[in-house]
Amino acid sequence: MAPSAAIKHDPALALWAAWHRAQHTSLVLCRVQQRLETRIICNTGIQALTRGEMKKQPMPVIAPDGVQYAVAREAEVLAMTEALKLQDALPEVPALSLAGILAKLEVIVGADRDIGDPTDFPWPHIASVLRDLKAIAGDLQPCELDRFTTRADITRHLQQAAQLVDSVEAEQAAEHIRQTAKSFAETSVLPNPAEKPAEF
Repeated sequence: MAPSAAIKHDPALALWAAWHRAQHTSLVLCRVQQRLETRIICNTGIQALTRGEMKKQPMPVIAPDGVQYAVAREAEVLAMTEALKLQDALPEVPALSLAGILAKLEVIVGADRDIGDPTDFPWPHIASVLRDLKAIAGDLQPCELDRFTTRADITRHLQQAAQLVDSVEAEQAAEHIRQTAKSFAETSVLPNPAEKPAEF
């Protein structure tokens, strides 16, 4: 049976493929976020001394508010959350083949990277069982990820993240306006007419 046909017939293999895709997307988004972070750090717009003369560093495209960075960071979180949801669904998904069991173990062992100490029980033991099963049944076919699908996933997460960042910024702006109005109202209280001192 071809790998794509096996994935369609075994829910565990389909989950493994979706998890692998979400992991890959979050890794790509992590790299995007790190590049933007580096640009922010390296390109501050602060004057620098070069061979005895002052030079103005160019302002970065993403400074001063770092909106692109915030969107990329949030998109990475969304992709990782998708992978974690797939991991959480693993116990409810049946494996209908030995390859499905291998796929489930691949997800479990792959998830140990997020655990504080992957050398503690049961992680090395589970990895050992996975190695034994692969020795007996053979390895899973590589999960094929094409650029078109990866780009579509990245675009989807970036759009969701941009909407989230926009709504957070709008809420922060509205809160700032509320606080400014409240502060202005408190500092500019006019005396009541009854409290005016009597004129002589």
